[in-house]
Amino acid sequence: MTHEIIISGFGGQGVLSMGKILAYSGLMEDKEVTWMPAYGPEQRGGTANVTVIVSDEPVSSPILSSYDSVIVLNQPSLDKFEPKVKPGGTLIYDGNGINNPPKRKDIHVYRIDAMDVAAEKNMIKVFNMIVLGGLLKVHPIVSIESVLKALRKTLPERHHHLIPVNEEAIRLGMEIIKEQ
Repeated sequence: MTHEIIISGFGGQGVLSMGKILAYSGLMEDKEVTWMPAYGPEQRGGTANVTVIVSDEPVSSPILSSYDSVIVLNQPSLDKFEPKVKPGGTLIYDGNGINNPPKRKDIHVYRIDAMDVAAEKNMIKVFNMIVLGGLLKVHPIVSIESVLKALRKTLPERHHHLIPVNEEAIRLGMEIIKEQ
């Protein structure tokens, strides 16, 4: 099993950390992983994306031109990466800020209203974990248990009290994702 993913949005949305946690979770399961971030000098508010590959076999190259799954959190990311989803692949998008929804018919399209739900439930800080939960519902690439272990490894110890909120966010994302 090899799954090639790109996650894209504005800096500050937790795109890079979502990819890092996904990659670290793969490591926890003894999988081969790559994590390749890309962002402009402005980071917060600018565009950011991260490519993650999780595989049972060695990864030959972290450079990809098409993806099994694309997660987009804003319109510029949707415009740029919708054409790069492999036929039969998956596109997940947050409905907030998307004016022109995906149009392709040869892929599986899922909408997750993570930003709206995060604001409603006062969970803005874990918005990215809601989105990650949606991905894991559609493609259980790694287990929630591995994600929680990865959070313990990647979060500074002073933030470990937030791990239960992150788990709640992941489970919430699994509930609210909907195929279009």
